[in-house]
Amino acid sequence: MASKFPGIAPDIFYDLDFCPIRSVFSRIGGKWSLLILTHLNFGTHRFSELLAAIPDISQRMLTQNLKSLQRDGMITRKVTASVPPRVDYTVTPLAVSYLEHLEGMLQWSLKQRKLIEANQASYDEAVQSKNVA
Repeated sequence: MASKFPGIAPDIFYDLDFCPIRSVFSRIGGKWSLLILTHLNFGTHRFSELLAAIPDISQRMLTQNLKSLQRDGMITRKVTASVPPRVDYTVTPLAVSYLEHLEGMLQWSLKQRKLIEANQASYDEAVQSKNVA
């Protein structure tokens, strides 16, 4: 029986229910999730500390990502009864295991950043000169 998928990649990537990119990486692979998890990997932090550490994230986006990461079991949220209430966020062992695998990508990014930026500048220059001509 022929596959209903194009066969360019393994069938799992075309299956909306089982594709790892759709089901896992779409949530924990985003810019905000990665920044939050990486920051929390250095220690427990309060909401306001995370907001200050990631200045280009909005309160709403930080709240959404923290809830999503908590739901996925990547972080824990601990509320301490005080006035005002204290809420601390910490990475879980699951997040630590994810970040261990991510370390190689982070190192690659550091090494290749200048080359990628040069490629972007070269591309932008070529597009700009083509549009001017």
